[in-house]
Amino acid sequence: MPNPTAATLIIGDEILTGRTREGNAHFLAGELAKVGIDLRQIRVIGDEHASIVAAVRALSSSHDHLFTSGGIGPTHDDITADAVAEAFRRPIGVREDARAILAAHYAAREVEFTEARLRMARIPDDARLIDNPVSGAPGFSIGNCHVMAGVPNIFQAMVAGLLPRLTGGAPLLTRSWQMMIPEAAIADELGALAAAHPDVSFGSYPFVTEGRYGTNLVVRTTDPAALEAGFAALQTAFPEGQ
Repeated sequence: MPNPTAATLIIGDEILTGRTREGNAHFLAGELAKVGIDLRQIRVIGDEHASIVAAVRALSSSHDHLFTSGGIGPTHDDITADAVAEAFRRPIGVREDARAILAAHYAAREVEFTEARLRMARIPDDARLIDNPVSGAPGFSIGNCHVMAGVPNIFQAMVAGLLPRLTGGAPLLTRSWQMMIPEAAIADELGALAAAHPDVSFGSYPFVTEGRYGTNLVVRTTDPAALEAGFAALQTAFPEGQ
């Protein structure tokens, strides 16, 4: 059986303007690889309602899972929950279980539970909450779409709680081989190696250190035996690596 597929939708004007460096997609990609969910696409869009609705519909219909990041906070430009509700044609409003979680969180810290903070309890009908142990405000899953915060430590905590609920497949396995040789000098031989081992993926990633050109070669597959065979062939083809 093939692994489930996924897309990631990063939402926020601050990403597109360079105000904030995006790291949630990078983190999620690594976590999905560990549980055997194949990330096929990463998309970044701004805080525009119609664009979010269209992207959610397109990505959720073409992948087994869609993970979103950003736009579920307490301010006027946090519009992700409303857009996702529209994308799935569900009503949205303050839900008692989410309200109770937030009320308890702020009461424990002796912080006022304002109307702005109450906005974070607005959840689409039929959605399942995603726990947020950092700041209380829950994310949610509706259909195959998992809606999470944009703040990195909150996003990471949500992902940790969400992934055990999802059915994955075979984890992605990798091995690396570093060479102090320019990528162009090994391209033909690497291509022949890849053709000879179609059950694994070979990647080459050039770098420069202290004025010298080098290449990291990476072997990827979900099959442990194929990984070892591919890596052994790589070592034989390029014995000067390390």
